[in-house]
Amino acid sequence: MTKILILCIVGFIASFVDSIAGGGGIITIPAYLASGISPHLALGTNKFAASFGSVTSSIKFAKSGKVNFKLLKFLIPFTFLGSILGVKTVLSISQNFLSTFILVMILIIAVYSIFNKSLGIENNYTSPTKLTLLFGIIMAFSLGFYDGFFGPGTGSFLMFLLIKIFKFDFVNASGNAKILNFVSNITSLFIFALNKQIIYTIGLPVGICMIFGARLGSHLAIKDGAKLIKPIFIIMSVAVAGKLIVSFF
Repeated sequence: MTKILILCIVGFIASFVDSIAGGGGIITIPAYLASGISPHLALGTNKFAASFGSVTSSIKFAKSGKVNFKLLKFLIPFTFLGSILGVKTVLSISQNFLSTFILVMILIIAVYSIFNKSLGIENNYTSPTKLTLLFGIIMAFSLGFYDGFFGPGTGSFLMFLLIKIFKFDFVNASGNAKILNFVSNITSLFIFALNKQIIYTIGLPVGICMIFGARLGSHLAIKDGAKLIKPIFIIMSVAVAGKLIVSFF
């Protein structure tokens, strides 16, 4: 009972942070592993519980008008397809190479975000051109694929690229990233469920707590905007990089 209570508290904190800037998995996964749950079950149970918070924050952002469904209708199918292919090819990719590559990329994003003071502060979105839509489709497929077999930093990459490609501010980028990330999460969750890699007696109470964390986090993100999201985004990017460094060594 104590273990579940601790995991519920961790889940609340993780979903609060994740609903603002992504990166919740780097908080919950170590907690599941520390509680004695095997890696595959930890990943599956985390996907199950996190889906509660993910759908909550997605709905919250959508209701606030921070999700551009006219754009996402072109991107969601490619995120879905990418995540399916990612799950299927997970064992054929060198994890050491991937960890190093992602570490370098996410550190670049964090440093760039720190020194580019105007990044994501104003929402300059205009209707997508054929070129930006093509870049968006490539982004959706690639990050869906990545999230399907690896995952850390997916939310950070989505937010950063939505800002760079479509000129969103952090609030709108966060809202649209939540929807795309939710699609890839649900896809991989389905695979974990088929392979019986979910502990529902733990995932359900943790998931309920993650609903409340996601509601609070997304409310504050929508209310306080980029001034809240950007620093947390940078902190979580650095934290993901830190986790990858620890895992690498």
